[in-house]
Amino acid sequence: MIILQAMATRYKTLVLNSLMLMMIVGSRLTGYAQNFSECDQICGKWMSTDKNLVVQVYKDNDDFKAKIIWFDDSDDKTHPMDVRADVANPDKTLRCRKILGMNVLEKLVFDPKSNSWEKGVIYDALHGKYWESAAYITPDGTLKVTGYWHFKFIGKTLTFIRM
Repeated sequence: MIILQAMATRYKTLVLNSLMLMMIVGSRLTGYAQNFSECDQICGKWMSTDKNLVVQVYKDNDDFKAKIIWFDDSDDKTHPMDVRADVANPDKTLRCRKILGMNVLEKLVFDPKSNSWEKGVIYDALHGKYWESAAYITPDGTLKVTGYWHFKFIGKTLTFIRM
């Protein structure tokens, strides 16, 4: 009987230790998954609050990029979105590339300390200009993307909602 009690005690200790180990490993993995999902939460389809632009944000290695997947072309019905080209591009060889499907945001890198994406480059196809860029997601889930020249506080911020 004493041997059975000793075995039962050992078994309980083994089970409890195993559960503790699983809880510790699980909490570490959960923390890793949360960090992973925090940086990837920018990925997906986003529509501007002006409802004139939809972009697809995606991850390419450690960088995040965005390409235009729809824009309002009602300003010129003779040039629908599927034929509009990047005519204002400073590089003459790129002026014939289509705007639809074009990458307009590149090189964004997630900064876990600020929970934002920094050090990106955004392209303004309307004016053919490249700007530094940064982005973050607000507590209410909107995406704020700022294009700026050296200083964020004097840049222009666009707001997007997830589709």
